[in-house]
Amino acid sequence: MRNIEGTDTMWAFARQQPSQGLGRKLRLAAGLLLTILVLTGALLAVPVWAQAPDTSLADQPKVAPPHSIEDLNLVAADASMPTFADSFVPVQSHFRQSMYRHGMALRLITQQQYSQNTIAAPVTPDAQTYIGQHPFEDAMLQPILVADLRQLHLHRTQLYVGGVWNWVSWNPAGPKSFQLWNLYAYKAWGHTADGPRLQTKTGYVSLNLEFVGLFVGGSTATGGQGVYAVLPYEVGMSYFPLTSPAVLARIQGPGHSYLKLAAQRSIDAGGGPAEVARNGSGFRFDPHGDKVLAIGEAGYLRNATRGSHEAWLRTGFMRNWTPYRNLLTNQEQTGNYCAYLLMDAQLKQTSEAHPDHGMYAGASFMTVPDTLNAYSRYYELRAYKEAPLESRPSDLVSIVASHTSYSRLETNQLLSSGRTAWRSGSTLTASYALHASPGNFLGFGLTYLHGPAVTPRSPSALTFLASWTTYF
Repeated sequence: MRNIEGTDTMWAFARQQPSQGLGRKLRLAAGLLLTILVLTGALLAVPVWAQAPDTSLADQPKVAPPHSIEDLNLVAADASMPTFADSFVPVQSHFRQSMYRHGMALRLITQQQYSQNTIAAPVTPDAQTYIGQHPFEDAMLQPILVADLRQLHLHRTQLYVGGVWNWVSWNPAGPKSFQLWNLYAYKAWGHTADGPRLQTKTGYVSLNLEFVGLFVGGSTATGGQGVYAVLPYEVGMSYFPLTSPAVLARIQGPGHSYLKLAAQRSIDAGGGPAEVARNGSGFRFDPHGDKVLAIGEAGYLRNATRGSHEAWLRTGFMRNWTPYRNLLTNQEQTGNYCAYLLMDAQLKQTSEAHPDHGMYAGASFMTVPDTLNAYSRYYELRAYKEAPLESRPSDLVSIVASHTSYSRLETNQLLSSGRTAWRSGSTLTASYALHASPGNFLGFGLTYLHGPAVTPRSPSALTFLASWTTYF
């Protein structure tokens, strides 16, 4: 559900707020999570393991037939989750089928990650400035309940409810949280060859799965290795494990084109830790000072078929009306924004039976005003291969190179005060995502970091990353 990035999170401390009492809303969030977890434990206690075994992910179609349990998976997003067939709990089990007969699906996702620099001795915990400089661990538990509302005569409509417990050993890389993740109503209208004509989501939505498309290969199971761009989050877009009220629409146009629009209550300008300090439950609708973030994304997405390679081009712009501290004047100013352009193309197909298998290449560019943000530009080149080995049809191997420019206003201030700083940071990451068994994904990666943190000017690093994600 999340990526690891090699730079520090200095911008997260720009506007820390005193912690708020959690009160009734936190008790509601805790009650929601506990209820879902109790349901999960009770349902998983059913003897499902004697059911027919799953087939591998490679034997499952990427596009599910109409009116299947996959209608209850994550839909209308820029990232995808594994199919229910690719789950630790078999799709034909009594658990899955009994819930599906009532128009519901329950999914539990767990993840653990570890990262450490391999070419220098670890610093003390209070001296670290980037992930892996001191051994870093994180873990998350994410229950998701989806209900088809046809029982209420609301066709092509679903209720999507998710909570999250997220823990990190270094809070700036977090945040640590136990809160609401998603709570929204989804609705679809019309039909086209590429899916519904119009799809909407209204409620509390974590937008990092909905816009930009940051996951290498497009899947939350295999795309979380290596680096990622922090710029959209720096500008206030909600991201895992954080959520905020939003309304969004996806409009399918002609010739594989689409348009996505959203209005979201901004995440706190101080970043993730400040957001959790002010809104610990995730339910708080309008914290004082947080204004509207508007996002527009236009794209062209052609899925792979026999004789047609996959292609995905998307460009977008987001503007935030929340006040941010101007690094030049030291006054609060509105108008923070992020513009982005990303493209991915399939260069070669390696399987007629599975057209999505093969070699891909992609590139990214993002920019934000350096007067309002510590990170100002992001560039990325990537090459990856789905099914790198014939015997491993569900694995993914990738090489990602990135370059991040740091705000000259920020670095000039640091240097003038006698501190050391990097002007930019570059990374090169090689990773392998292993589909170990149905629902189980292991990830391994090595990242070379040149300029790993804005300040101090730390030596280059070579960090090792290991992750284990399970979809129940």
